[in-house]
Amino acid sequence: MRPLADWPEAARRGLVGVFTDIDDTLTTDGAITPDALDALAALQAAGLQVVAITGRPVGWSEPFAARWPLDAIVAENGAVALVPDDGAWQPGGVRALHKRYQQDAATRAANFARMQAVLAHIEASIPGARRATDSAGRECDIAIDHSEFTQLSEAQIDKVVMAMRHEGMHATVSSIHINGWYGEHNKLSGSRWIVRELWGRALDAEMDRWAYVGDSTNDALMFQAFDHSIGVANVARFVPHLSHLPHYVAEGERGAGFAQAARAVLATRR
Repeated sequence: MRPLADWPEAARRGLVGVFTDIDDTLTTDGAITPDALDALAALQAAGLQVVAITGRPVGWSEPFAARWPLDAIVAENGAVALVPDDGAWQPGGVRALHKRYQQDAATRAANFARMQAVLAHIEASIPGARRATDSAGRECDIAIDHSEFTQLSEAQIDKVVMAMRHEGMHATVSSIHINGWYGEHNKLSGSRWIVRELWGRALDAEMDRWAYVGDSTNDALMFQAFDHSIGVANVARFVPHLSHLPHYVAEGERGAGFAQAARAVLATRR
C-alpha cells in the first residue's frame, strides 16, 4: 500500500466515478460524518458518478439512499440496489427510491427459506454466534455479528464462515459482520451490474476510470479489481487477513479517510 499522496494526478484526472463501502469507510462509530457527507456531495457536484456498495441489508440502507447524495446504494454484497427516482429532492431532504434485484422473485424466496435455516443452525451450534441486529431488513443474505454489538474471536468467526460454506453459501467478513448468501453475486459483480443498469455501460471497459474506497476483508476483491483502490487507514486492522491490499491508503480513518480520498479526486478538477 502506498500513501494516498503517491496517487498520480494524471490517473485521478480521468476518473468518471467512485464506488465506496459504507461501514467504517463512510461512517465513523456507526454514523456518517459531516466531512464524508460533504465529500459525497462534492463528488457528485463535480460530475462524478457515486455509488455505495455494502454488505448491509437493503432495509437498513433505505434511509441513507433517500438522503445521501448518491446515484445508488448496492446492498447485501451486490444482490439488490436502491436507486433514487428521477426528480427533485422532496421536503425533508429525501428522495423516492425503487429497488432493483439481480435474482428473480422465485429464486429469492427459495434462497431466503434456505438461509433462515442456516442462520438458525449457526446460532444453535456455535457458542456466541448471534444474528446481526439489522437482520430484519435482509432479503438476499444472512449476517452474524462479530464486532458491532457482539464480539467474536477469530476462531469463532472462522467457524461461522466454515458453517456457511459447508451449506453451499458464499461467505465474507466485513468490519462488523459475517455475511452469507446463495448466488454468484458479490461486490464486484454488483458494481458491474449497477453500471450496466444505470448507465448502459460495461464497467470492465472503463475500470481504470473508477476508484474504490474500502476498509476490510470483504473489500479484497474490489481492491484487486480497481487500479485506483484506496483503503481508509483503519484497513490496517485487516491487512493480515486480506488476500489483496488496496493500492493506496489514506492517512485518516473511516469518514475522514474517505474525505481525503475525495479531495484527492477533486483536486484534479479545479
